[in-house]
Amino acid sequence: MISRILLVEDEEHLQEAIKLNLELEGFEVEVADTGTAAIRKAETQRFNLIILDVMLPELDGFAVCEKIRLHDTDTPIIFLTAKDTSQDRVNGLRLGADDYLAKPFNLEELLLRVKVLVKHSMKGTQESKDLKTYKFGDNEVNFITYKAKGIGGKEYELTKKEISLLKLLIDRQNSVVSRQHILQYVWGYDVYPSTRTIDNFILAFRKYFEKDARNPEFFHSIRGVGYKFTAN
Repeated sequence: MISRILLVEDEEHLQEAIKLNLELEGFEVEVADTGTAAIRKAETQRFNLIILDVMLPELDGFAVCEKIRLHDTDTPIIFLTAKDTSQDRVNGLRLGADDYLAKPFNLEELLLRVKVLVKHSMKGTQESKDLKTYKFGDNEVNFITYKAKGIGGKEYELTKKEISLLKLLIDRQNSVVSRQHILQYVWGYDVYPSTRTIDNFILAFRKYFEKDARNPEFFHSIRGVGYKFTAN
């Protein structure tokens, strides 16, 4: 999967230089040169990282970061800005940024920080690729054959998306996985299913694997946040 980065920078020459170097590193880069454009793209597309200037037309980067964090707590954000006082840094991090790099900056340092944050954003599905089979309760899932054994020994042929979602939930077991995270890693970047679609997958898992679907032991919906898999 190619990692996608949203670069929010209004200085044209700097935008072009950063974009070129990120693309040379193998990233797919989308650009925005105003705060409102950044919010629109963040809400309608999915990214592995957002690089965000503070001094932007229409809406400053701090406001953009705060707005993004209202609906997306997972995508890493790094501020890249000339505003480099201690208070600016504290403000940016308090609003939900993961890193803060002042201009002028060292290009190699920026690329290293980008790679670290992108790697962090990929955590959850990449690690679970090595998972071949998994047992919980009386259930068993084979991630190679896409076959599963559920309640009463009944066998199921799972779809690719069911397998992907199971991998993600199992890898993050006992932790809440947000809808944003699920959408990004199960459905990819171009298709936006409704929340109800994800709910239907969870309902299917309960049908397959729960003794009492109305009182689930393994697959939980956390209202307004996301979903959680628990296993003893």
